[in-house]
Amino acid sequence: MHYDYDFVIVGGGMVADAAAKGIREQGSSGSIGIVGEERTAPFPRPALSKKLWTDPDFTFEDAALDTAEETSATLHLGTPVTSVSPDTRTVTTSAGDTFGYGRLLLATGGRPRRLDGLDPSERVLYFRTLQDYQRLRELSRARPEVVVVGGGYIGSEIAAALSQHDCPVTIVHPDQVLGGAMFPPSLADSFQARFDDAGVRRAPGMKVTSGQQDGEHVVVHLSDGSSIRADVVVIGLGIEPAGDVVDGVVRRSEDGGIVVDEHLRTSVADIYAAGDVAQYPDRILGRRRVEHVDNADSMGGAVGRIMAGSEETYDHTPMFYSDVLGLGYEAVGTLDSSLETVLDPVDDPEGGMVVYYLDDTAVRGVLLWDGAGDLDAARELLARGDRPEDASTLRGSVR
Repeated sequence: MHYDYDFVIVGGGMVADAAAKGIREQGSSGSIGIVGEERTAPFPRPALSKKLWTDPDFTFEDAALDTAEETSATLHLGTPVTSVSPDTRTVTTSAGDTFGYGRLLLATGGRPRRLDGLDPSERVLYFRTLQDYQRLRELSRARPEVVVVGGGYIGSEIAAALSQHDCPVTIVHPDQVLGGAMFPPSLADSFQARFDDAGVRRAPGMKVTSGQQDGEHVVVHLSDGSSIRADVVVIGLGIEPAGDVVDGVVRRSEDGGIVVDEHLRTSVADIYAAGDVAQYPDRILGRRRVEHVDNADSMGGAVGRIMAGSEETYDHTPMFYSDVLGLGYEAVGTLDSSLETVLDPVDDPEGGMVVYYLDDTAVRGVLLWDGAGDLDAARELLARGDRPEDASTLRGSVR
């Protein structure tokens, strides 16, 4: 079949929702078609590893984005796009359907990084989608033995969530201390202690080299030669940008992202990109690609307005955050514990802390630990692009 829309959005995630709403916010009544590989409507991904697990009163309905209802967009779900043709101004799907566009947004996001021998299955979940959450929540009712692979945002949040639902959990992570790559030693120790206190077992300093499914169990093989047998394996090793649909069509970045300018335009007229897949010029941190919800929401809204006629530019420096086992933190910039760090304790019985990350020339990141500090002040500090001769004088800068 063939469809025609004024605006076609390839990708059915949070960027698609924000872009459709941005188009309407700009006053356009043009037709919108959202062509998404996932089989579910746009949904806020952070809830999948956070609040849907931790707040019994929080429901799917509370989290729903209501994209179609609020924007009159037509959703074409479970519809992978295989090619884009600027000459005919069409996109083609795996089923052979074509979509004509006036303006096209590539909001294809990313695909989870895979491990050898561990193909997605009922018991091997590369956690990213609403369907992944629904499957894991169903499995968790039987209190299965779970191995979580990866100690980053997704891995730590899922391990914490499952432990709070009485599932025996082992987290495999490459650092000797969980969170050690991001946090200075004292905070990493505190972070890890929360998991120890929650009963989460750890395989520190390890990577999963391969694995296989064995009946109703999954075996993962670790870098030290040992193996772990579990009922379920959840893998959170980050994503690779899903820009292959425009191979040879638009300019790509070295990591596979799609290069855009300050108006989120690609190298081809009337084709835009936003979200995880887009490499854009951040006014503070330079050209970069960001995989966080603040960027998805902000960039999605901006690209929708721009496609509908706004002259605005996008140069936002997004924040990112996590909530695990009663701890919440926010940050902007680079969190790398190999950088010089300055700890700035806040007069707070809960242990709030601001951490500044510096290299030889500038402050590169700011961590707001357990509710401390101010994000806007942190962005202003990063925007200065320098560092004081005495780094200790940074204390108090973002409070």
